[in-house]
Amino acid sequence: MTAHGLITLALFCVVVTLAALPLGGYLARVYAGDRPVLLEKALGPLERLLYRAAGVRKDEEMSWRQYALAVLLFNLAGVLVVYGILRLQAALPLNPAELGAVTPEVSFNTATSFTTNTNWQSYGGESTLSYLSQMVALTVQNFVSAATGMAVLVALARGFSRASSTGLGNFWVDLTRGTLYVLLPLSLLLAIFLVSQGVVQSFEPYPVAKLVEATLDADGNVVRDQTLAVGPAASQIAIKQLGTNGGGFFNVNSAHPFENPTPLSGFVELVCILVIPAAFPFLFGALVKDKRQGWALFAAMAVVLVPLMIACLGAEQSGNPMFHHLGVDTSASSLQPGGNMSGKEARFGIADSAAWATATTAASNGSVNSMHDSFTPLGGLVPMWLIQLGEIIFGGVGSGLYGMILYAVVAVFIAGLMVGRTPEYLGKKVEAFEMKMAMLGILLPAASVLVFTAITAVGPEEGVRSLANPGAHGFSEILYAYSSASNNNGSAFGGLTASGPWYATTLGIAMLIGRYWVIVPVLAIAGSLVKKKTIPGSPGTLPTHTPLFVGLLTGTVVLVGALTFIPALALGPIVEHLQMWGH
Repeated sequence: MTAHGLITLALFCVVVTLAALPLGGYLARVYAGDRPVLLEKALGPLERLLYRAAGVRKDEEMSWRQYALAVLLFNLAGVLVVYGILRLQAALPLNPAELGAVTPEVSFNTATSFTTNTNWQSYGGESTLSYLSQMVALTVQNFVSAATGMAVLVALARGFSRASSTGLGNFWVDLTRGTLYVLLPLSLLLAIFLVSQGVVQSFEPYPVAKLVEATLDADGNVVRDQTLAVGPAASQIAIKQLGTNGGGFFNVNSAHPFENPTPLSGFVELVCILVIPAAFPFLFGALVKDKRQGWALFAAMAVVLVPLMIACLGAEQSGNPMFHHLGVDTSASSLQPGGNMSGKEARFGIADSAAWATATTAASNGSVNSMHDSFTPLGGLVPMWLIQLGEIIFGGVGSGLYGMILYAVVAVFIAGLMVGRTPEYLGKKVEAFEMKMAMLGILLPAASVLVFTAITAVGPEEGVRSLANPGAHGFSEILYAYSSASNNNGSAFGGLTASGPWYATTLGIAMLIGRYWVIVPVLAIAGSLVKKKTIPGSPGTLPTHTPLFVGLLTGTVVLVGALTFIPALALGPIVEHLQMWGH
């Protein structure tokens, strides 16, 4: 493991933490609404105009059922609008490449994907979608799907902070404030920075460049020109990273030089992937009026992420042992980066690629600057397992933290059983209803992964025909795809062709399960807790801000993830690793 790799990881962790602390305080002011927000003078009139246009009263509270219904109806409308735009694309403006309508199954998959904040892509953006589809259909959903996850987390926090009540706030207000005061201004700043680095932002038709040297296409015809795909990319890339969306404007995502041109743009985008999710524990601590709780949740996430980052970096820098047997020198030196450079961009190298792979799968982001399919078996296992943990190690904006709180509920319940007393978390009793909802939120996405993977591996012909690799690696491609969809990540092992009817449909269903079968139980827990009285702490209360609780929470996360997925991982990356070393 090189010094450059360790320095990159250390610098990334420090910058994210230092940026997350003040951002968490700002988020608390945005959602609490009891103190002025920096941009309120400029954006306040627009906020009030939006409420009047939608017929929303800012002070009107919603029960958990009303909140959940608003979330579901709003997201259903998003699916229908995106599906309609994609199917009618050929007849709509801003389509200089004259691209045709998207097929029904890919339109369904894409509409579901972007509405659920998954951003799984069963298509190549530059060859499939018009500028209008990219902006109006996808970029808009990048904002509102992220704001939806943020709103649900805030509603859960109110369930803990309020007592003997029924109201969890107003979804429309939370959605609007998160978009106006957080996502829009940060995205504007990031987009300007990205343009300065060379990310394209254009409405011009695709330009044609003369090749320096003529070449032949697949049919043997002479090719002297190259069409360069451009478009309004910077504006979409900014919210794709900040909103933990991950869907690329171009097919190869953040490995494309028009999306991510320089090492500096790569590092800044990498920080932006985690900065809002990392700020949410501090927001939660502020909303429940105990900042120590935020630090405990942040620490539990970091304790899992940092070792896995180091493990992925070590696996990739160790290289491929089959090359060692052939006498090929893969050690790092002044003349070569060493290790496993397969599938990685030279301008990023192994360290930045490994850091990105772990951060993007920890954060429910799904963007890639290298091909995970080309990682070593153990290097690819790390991002896959981070997804399978439920995207709770920082996770998506809002969704990562409410997923982690489900594990916290389970952890305090287990601790309560150990000492023979009713478990409590943040002064609220955790009873049978909360446990049932927590287990639904944890187990249903996991069941979706395993059931769809098993059916696809032994069922339809398309399941195996779409694989680029046989054996254990092919199984890993299927397992990764359903892990990514069911946990709303969106990245993929690139050897799988997922645009056929079976994959497009089943992955879309998996995304719906992974998003809404977590959101509804989370809101149900919030609705149950907000009715309860706050119980003062006693000598028998388990402190939930101590290193002991951080260890208990981390152990619960790792144990549940290991017990659920180790058998499947043993059939994929683990056996592939053993086969590779056996040769």
